[in-house]
Amino acid sequence: MNYSKEEVMQYVREEDVKFIRLAFCDVFGKQKNISIMPEELPRAFEYGIAFDASAIAGFGDETRCDLLLHPDPETLMLLPWRPEHGKVVRMFTHITYPDGTPFECDTRSLLKKAVEDAKKAGYTFAFGSEQEFYLFELDENNKPTKIPYDEAGYMDLAPDDRGENIRREICLTLEQMGIRPECSHHEEGPGQNEIDFRYSDPLTVADDTMTFQTIVKIVARRNGVFVDFGPKPLEHKPGNGFHINMSVQSNDGSENLCHMIAGVLDKVVEMTVFLNPTEDSYKRFGMDKAPGYVSWSNENRSQLVRIPAAVGEYRRAELRSPDPTANPYLAFTLLIYAALIGLEKKLDLPEAANINLYKADAETLAKFKKLPGSLSDARKAAAASEFIKEHIPASILDIYCNK
Repeated sequence: MNYSKEEVMQYVREEDVKFIRLAFCDVFGKQKNISIMPEELPRAFEYGIAFDASAIAGFGDETRCDLLLHPDPETLMLLPWRPEHGKVVRMFTHITYPDGTPFECDTRSLLKKAVEDAKKAGYTFAFGSEQEFYLFELDENNKPTKIPYDEAGYMDLAPDDRGENIRREICLTLEQMGIRPECSHHEEGPGQNEIDFRYSDPLTVADDTMTFQTIVKIVARRNGVFVDFGPKPLEHKPGNGFHINMSVQSNDGSENLCHMIAGVLDKVVEMTVFLNPTEDSYKRFGMDKAPGYVSWSNENRSQLVRIPAAVGEYRRAELRSPDPTANPYLAFTLLIYAALIGLEKKLDLPEAANINLYKADAETLAKFKKLPGSLSDARKAAAASEFIKEHIPASILDIYCNK
């Protein structure tokens, strides 16, 4: 909504707002927040709100534990599930040390810098997000089970699809918050669902992705079910993907999609630990429409990157390897910088892989570079990468590769 600081304070006064949540995430993308009262808002804008960083994963230890949250007024959002009287709003924040120095592990600020660097180079990126999740039954003690909420399949209808009303409630809640879902449907796995979002700038899409996961968890629990965004919740069923759609425009209006994709393909192995940060992430690769090799094609869902059937402003590239455990700020940051390498060096795409890689023979597969087969392999690739060292602070790289 692009509020200014003064407009935020006026909104809080006039709309009976009683709590302001200042939101951020740790280096792995786990969401955090602190609530302040309206009287503290001027202080938050002028000086920031202090918190104990030693209790946040990757933010340091007790020797240097004070950090400050500074709200971004442009991200003001009403939380519609909270009471009508005594409303609650949320703003995303940037993080600094007490002396005002930016905090190097603030991944949202890393993405802001990547977007600015791209603009200086003459490029503007647009992103779209597609996230899959499973719904599971709760037991008599309200603990999660591995019993799927339904046994429906891809794009099935109610009554087989029991998640229909939950997806509807999620989409309506997001719309109330100014976030526009594009479509929703049942996925291939039992109890598996997907909701896709409209294109926007990278920072907005990353913020919306964080909000989306929160809303899904809240709505699911309100309906008496558990949501699982893990990459492989059920061993012999499809995993959950975080498909990232990208497009780029240059100041001169030239066609750059192929160079962008070439840059991403060139660096994807090195950045995989940030796209797939858990052990279970690697159980998903190479099956059920999750890629296993560095390849691209038009429409083909067995490839790492596909170019869906579309024209004009809807033409984009879809990266299919990430999963929902990725920190979207880090993922988008690295994708932008990889794309810039392709754009600035005018890298050419390799030949399209217009085959089904899931059914290809060993001789055919040997022609393609493989994605890392384990978290250990992905960590080694990142730790040895000059590209990663250039764009990811050493403290974050150490956390991802050595913890």
